[in-house]
Parts: sequence; C-alpha cells; structure tokens
Amino acid sequence: MIKNNLIIGLQKDLLNWFDDYGRHWIPWKLNSDGLPPENGEIISPYGIWIAEIMLQQTQLNVVLPYWEKWMKTFPLLNNLVDSNEHNILMHWRGLGFYSRAMRIQKSSKLLIEHIGKDNTLDPLSWPTDLNSWIVLPGVGKSTAGSIISSAFDKPFPILDGNVKRILSRLIASEKTLDKDQNRLWKLSKQLLPLYRARDFNQALMDLGATVCTLKKPKCLYCPLQQYCLAYINYDPIDFPKKKMKKIIPIEKIGIALVFNSNGDLIIDQRLESSSMGGMWEFPGGKKESNESIEDTIKREVREELGIEVQVGNQLLSFDHSYSHRKLQFEVYLCKLKSGNPKPLASQKILWVAPIRLLDFPFPSANSKIISALLEYLGIECERL
Repeated sequence: MIKNNLIIGLQKDLLNWFDDYGRHWIPWKLNSDGLPPENGEIISPYGIWIAEIMLQQTQLNVVLPYWEKWMKTFPLLNNLVDSNEHNILMHWRGLGFYSRAMRIQKSSKLLIEHIGKDNTLDPLSWPTDLNSWIVLPGVGKSTAGSIISSAFDKPFPILDGNVKRILSRLIASEKTLDKDQNRLWKLSKQLLPLYRARDFNQALMDLGATVCTLKKPKCLYCPLQQYCLAYINYDPIDFPKKKMKKIIPIEKIGIALVFNSNGDLIIDQRLESSSMGGMWEFPGGKKESNESIEDTIKREVREELGIEVQVGNQLLSFDHSYSHRKLQFEVYLCKLKSGNPKPLASQKILWVAPIRLLDFPFPSANSKIISALLEYLGIECERL
C-alpha cells in the first residue's frame, strides 16, 4: 500500500496533470451547458449510466457515436422506459454484447419506480447511494462508483481496467488482478480525496487510457512516476502480472440462408432466456465431429424449424471471436425442400425479403453475412 505521507502529494500531482491533460471533452461528463462541471456541481446521471454500460468491454472511441445516437433517440429516461425491445436493440446494433442493452431496458423500469416519472430531469431525484445502483442489472461496484462520483462528485472509489493497471503498477503487485481485487479496492479508496473526488477518479481513468497504457506505457510523462514501484524497481510493462492463457478451440458453425419460391428467406428470433435473447439470426449451429458441414446445416434446420432444405453453394466463410470462444462460420445458400417452418428452438420466425434484413437487430457477426448476401443478390444499400 502507499504510505500515508505520500498520498497528499500523489493526489496533488495527479490532479495537476488532469487539469492540463485530462479528457475534459467526454460528453457524458459535461454539464447542461456543455462544460466540465465545477467542484461539487451535480450533473445528470442518465447519460453517464448509459455510457458506463456501453463502455463495458467496448473502447471509448467506439462508444462515442453510439452514445450520441442513443441520446438523440432516448434523451430522457422516460423515452427509454416507453420504448420497446426491438427499438432498443436496433439502436444497440453494432456494439455487440447485446445483453447489455436488455439490462439497460430492465434497469430503466427499476429506476423509474425509484425516481418517479415526473422527476427524471432532476438529478437529485436519482439514487446517490451504492446499494441503489448495484441492484440494477449490469451495474457492479465500480460502475456504480463511477456513476455516483461523476454525477454527484461524491468520494466513491472505482476499479475499472485502467485503474486496476495503474494501482497494480504503483505497488508492483506480484498477484494477478483476479487475485488482488480486495487490496486494489482498499488502495483505490485510500487514495481518493474527499475534495475533487470526481476529478480524481476521472484522472485515474484518463491516465490509464493515455499514459499508463497496457503496452508501451509513457512513463516519462507520468505524474505518478516518483510513486510507482514498478517504475522505480522493475519494468512497468511486466505489471499487472498475467494469467496463463487458455487455448480457445475453434468451433465450426454451419449457417443456412433458406429461400422460398418467392425469394424471401427465413430468420428466427432467439429465446429471451438465451444468450443475446431477442436478437434475430439465421438458422444453423455447431458442426459435430462426425458430419460434413452440409449435414450440419440440414440437421440444424430440421431441429430448429422442422423443415428439409437443399444445401446449395457456399456464400462465404469467416472467423469471428468472442471473449470466450472462436467461431468459424460456413454460410450456405439453401432452398426450402419440404415442410412448414415452426419456431421449435426460437420465439418467432419470419419470412422476409433480403432488403428487409436491415430492419432487424442481428448479432454483430451476422452483419458480414447480410452484407455478402445483398452484394451477391446485387442489392445496393447505404445503411450497410
């Protein structure tokens, strides 16, 4: 841990750096006049909450345009509560990890009960305690701390990825991050000043994003250089300590683009209880070790829709990585051979014209399939 006699100096040096080099332009951290808030000034928690959920597993530069689009469509919590799942998923399309969008929708209903529909414009009506936030789906201790700190300038510690890395280097921790959580939380709380708590937390996040980066940290320009044991005694690049990487196997997935005699193709909506529930997709699934990809497609379509198809030419093949697995998609053009499709493994099925695929929220991997299909059919579309 950091010695108490060094903490005041560390706080001062970091805040001075933040005043000169901080990311004061982040839109959800600004007040209603579009300016950085003064010390103690309260700003709307709504945009901060939306941004914090979007930033989970997604970088800030990717989130920015999605957040701006979201805030134009859903400028108030009331707009979000009154919207439907389809509209919310469409505005999330492209960000990935779609369960986050569903958590926002569920949380909005809980928040409106707490705040009251007539009070959402008043920041003081929003919760200012940790427990009221962490009961919301998708809001953990660090996310809650960031929302409360950013909106209300209250001294709640945070521990996102950037902060973990900074603190681990400060104390040159020999533990991996997953085994050092308690100590890092204590350190984050120990360092946080009562005055300018909002700025201090933001300074930590900005420092981690721009100076104390994962690769090639710019230690020469770091305001915490004199306090950092990793810099003083070791090489900061060696911290945080890394876990042994697991080998992630590649799964082959057969995808069927099933057309009927009218030129429409079938899509199905995932069960709400499944991963990416509510999203639309093309029928298909995992290839078994003892079958060809064509047999995989026939079997999956039979199991999911209760129909027989004729597998034609391959449209495309591509790899797509998730946090926990890697998939190789094999996409084939198919014709309906026999049977009437039924949603045996989904909540709904639809026959749609290819151009209408753009009106439905699909998982991000499917955008490549839709793009390739429309190009194959000679359909031009500016929305791709």
